Amino acid sequence: MRTDRVRRHLLPGLVLGLFALFFVLPVLWLVLAATKTDDQLVHSHPLALGSWQALAANWHALTVYQGGAIFRWLGNSALYAFFALVITLCVAVPAGYALAKTQFRGRRTLLVTTLVVMLMPNATLVVPLFLELNAVHLIGTMWSVVLPYAFYPFGVYLAYIYFHTALPEELLDAARLDGCSEFGAFRRVALPLAAPVVALVGFFSFVANWTNYFLPYVVLPESDRFPVQVGLGTLLNDVPQFNPTAAGLAVERPVLALATLLAITPVLVVFLFSQRFLVTGMLAGATKH
Repeated sequence: MRTDRVRRHLLPGLVLGLFALFFVLPVLWLVLAATKTDDQLVHSHPLALGSWQALAANWHALTVYQGGAIFRWLGNSALYAFFALVITLCVAVPAGYALAKTQFRGRRTLLVTTLVVMLMPNATLVVPLFLELNAVHLIGTMWSVVLPYAFYPFGVYLAYIYFHTALPEELLDAARLDGCSEFGAFRRVALPLAAPVVALVGFFSFVANWTNYFLPYVVLPESDRFPVQVGLGTLLNDVPQFNPTAAGLAVERPVLALATLLAITPVLVVFLFSQRFLVTGMLAGATKH
């Protein structure tokens, strides 16, 4: 029996191990690349550790690039993601509750429309969004990035699934019998019980906004307003090995690796702090009460 148990768990363990190597090794290489000189990055072992001196030199080169542009880009990303997150939570969670727990004309059509928009690739919406933003003179402003991604169909769908499957109707009926309006039942009963799905919607919204590249690249003409993802593209264009037209050795590859680490660190920190809520939120609608 013990041999059968080992055999039964061996294949899943090997598959999980291969996936872990597939995802962990590139990140490990990225961390080690930031500690090397450009020559060491090319000629040394891929997983060899560099030196603190090389790391300090790369940090200095990154911080002086375009007068500290990396910090402006990180600040812009944080600002865009924060405002979009606030609007998303204020809109997506109540909308999901309304679709799940109330009846009104056009409810099914609205739900189907939400699912269709959720399944559409973001790139297909960039041109109509650009035309709409240009019509209201928002191109080049913060709101041209914040507003399109603040209304988050996937967040509405997650909230809908949670309220539809994990929130007992009896609790809402009791609140209504006690004199609560529909909004009062949502605010006093549903919302306090929805902390896991609020965290889940917030996390996915933050990640989507932080990693947003194509739309800011189209609607923000000035580099001072770039988020960090578009800023990384600017850095990449100044690396001669990736762009032969770059004048001189403006940016070395280890500097680009260090900038990439800075760009992904906020997402990693948010994930680590919200991991418990994320697991709870993903499992909240697994069973129907």
